[in-house]
Amino acid sequence: MTKLNLVVLDMAGTTVADGGLVEQAFAAAAARLGEDPAAMIDYVRATMGESKISVFRHLFGDETKAQAANAAFEEAYGELVDGGRIAPVPGAREAVEELRAQGRTVALTTGFARTTQDAILAALGWQDLVELTLCPADAGGRGRPYPDMVLAAFLRTGAVDGVQQIAVVGDTSYDMLSGVRSGAGVVAGVLTGAHDKQQLETHGATHVLGSVAELPGLLAGADR
Repeated sequence: MTKLNLVVLDMAGTTVADGGLVEQAFAAAAARLGEDPAAMIDYVRATMGESKISVFRHLFGDETKAQAANAAFEEAYGELVDGGRIAPVPGAREAVEELRAQGRTVALTTGFARTTQDAILAALGWQDLVELTLCPADAGGRGRPYPDMVLAAFLRTGAVDGVQQIAVVGDTSYDMLSGVRSGAGVVAGVLTGAHDKQQLETHGATHVLGSVAELPGLLAGADR
């Protein structure tokens, strides 16, 4: 039996309901740099889950401007978080607690910078909820769709013997790609975030769930 003892969970859209704050923060960042947010929004939606600095590098093609836009985005998102605009996806905390009770190690990952990730964790009271939290900078700087954060969780936790014992869960196409590229045994999409069932399956989802609340049951069945 190969037990899926390492679970790598995305945050915004998967375990955290932010009510579209990513798009709002992108719009605020663009406006602060004198750019038209409407010209950017389609690309922003298509690349949900990717490292935010990578998105800005593509949009602006200039490192200085990309860094300025990223700083503006992180500031705007942080202000929205501090304003109480985020909440857990219903059942998310309970799902994580059940996964840990099943003997699994859980990591939370994000495309945000560490300061924003920490602000979200603090706002939700999740600082001690999981064994490990990772942002792109913690895995060498590359976020999704690269597998680096998943593999960093594999290396840092030592929770499993091989990548096939990892379950990767997220709400975006890029989450699915990162899971597939890592060699994870389960790559599960959830329908509480940015992308629909077809998009998730097209990019490699082995399972599509209504929400992360269904995950403990799925993995318990997969262990048999």
